[in-house]
Amino acid sequence: MEPNPTRPIDLRRSPATPRAPSALPARSDVAIVGGGLIGLSMAWRLAQGGRSVTVVERETVGAGASLAATGMLAPAAEHEPGSDPLLPLALESLSRWPGFRDDLQAASGVDIDYRQEGTLVLAIGRDEVDRLRFRHDLQIRSGLDATWLSGPQVRAREPALRPAVTAGLFCPRDHQVDPSRVMAALIRACVAAGVTIVEACPVEALDWEAGRVTGLSTGQGRIAAGTVILAAGAWSGQAGLLPEALALPVRPLKGQSLALRTTARTGTLSHMVWTEQVHMAPKSDGHLIVGATVEDCGFTPGVTAGGLYALLEGARRVLPGIEEMAVEAVWSGYRPTSDDDAPIIDTLAPGLVVATGHHRNGYLLAPATADAVAALLTEGALPDYARAFGRARFAPVSKRATA
Repeated sequence: MEPNPTRPIDLRRSPATPRAPSALPARSDVAIVGGGLIGLSMAWRLAQGGRSVTVVERETVGAGASLAATGMLAPAAEHEPGSDPLLPLALESLSRWPGFRDDLQAASGVDIDYRQEGTLVLAIGRDEVDRLRFRHDLQIRSGLDATWLSGPQVRAREPALRPAVTAGLFCPRDHQVDPSRVMAALIRACVAAGVTIVEACPVEALDWEAGRVTGLSTGQGRIAAGTVILAAGAWSGQAGLLPEALALPVRPLKGQSLALRTTARTGTLSHMVWTEQVHMAPKSDGHLIVGATVEDCGFTPGVTAGGLYALLEGARRVLPGIEEMAVEAVWSGYRPTSDDDAPIIDTLAPGLVVATGHHRNGYLLAPATADAVAALLTEGALPDYARAFGRARFAPVSKRATA
């Protein structure tokens, strides 16, 4: 399936993104359902380990959440009440990002625009300052590196912000990447490592034999596999593919975002900037990404006037210069969200592994997820840092439905 230039999500594809049309092979050591960030990261790492790997993607690579994301690697800014169980995994994965970056750039020849300026989390007015104080206290209790800044101190770091900005937090260890470049790099690295990527190939059923998953039946035929990995993002929880006893509590949370073109006249930001309404991420190619709405509306496609208004007004509230910036692209995507907003990394049945439900932390968690699944297939067990994220932590579907 070729990208369609009239689809908003395809505007997020890097010019460096190669096309790799492939036919479905008869057999592969590993078959991965889902050609997003998580699926390709696992495919690349497993192929590096010597396995034959096939990725089957229902649409085009990255079309679900991966190209729609902002690319934040921000465990401090993301930390909130209830997310303590996720924090060790987030920090573990952040520590793996420099090595992942170096390997990926070397394997692909693509610079992924890894930036380390940190995040500023802003507050305007007393109520927001009080909530920011609470957030800061939580960060400090959790051992995170976050510094309280007065309004003037914030504006000294980002002079283009409005004088109305009252206070802020600086999270120096939060980083970011450019999703369009990461996806282009992963495709190139996967192809170079021998991974077969098959697009426009929806999976119709898992093939079972004597209680074990042995392959996939797809719209392009059947593929036998020693291991099937389900990494279908927001589609992982859809009925029909898994038996009810293995159903996953994963649903889509739609997000709309936009890209603004900055110039010397408009200026831009030096850091990722968060407010209670939006986040803004400057990229090295001159874009400023503004995201993202949170809409629990299923797989409702497209962008809306209300969503774009919320993004623009939220950004304008702290950064008046956006009024002079050209809007270059708007798009939407679907975050894969589990019932506790944390990923599900587990063996569901013999021959069947799952890695999904990464919510808004897919980019942050990609290295640790890929390494954990590679260890699972090689050593037969997940590493310690990933063991808390099995499916068993959720109540059965029937109990959740009647609770």
